[in-house]
Amino acid sequence: MIDWTRIAELRDEIGAENFHEVVDLFLKEVETTLADLPGAMAQPAEMEEKLHFLKGSALNLGFSALADCCQSGEIAARSGSTAPIDVDAILSLYARSRGTFLSEQPERLAA
Repeated sequence: MIDWTRIAELRDEIGAENFHEVVDLFLKEVETTLADLPGAMAQPAEMEEKLHFLKGSALNLGFSALADCCQSGEIAARSGSTAPIDVDAILSLYARSRGTFLSEQPERLAA
């Protein structure tokens, strides 16, 4: 679910002192986009764009399972159909990923 190696790389790239601020910003942007997903179901191009953004953010944060789920939805939307996209599943996967990240991150990234 979480790619801890990627998270450690991100922390090393931006520095430990800026890590939490960047993560908070990522999470806020992701949550804003997630809130827009239900309204995008009728517009495949918009849904594709939002899922592409979410996939990239998820990959940056090490939320690998969420990235995979968003990629599947992005492909469906690109083909013109949002019917196969389960927004509730995406939201649930994000919530589980975020919870795991926040609860395990201090121990896993202890220096």
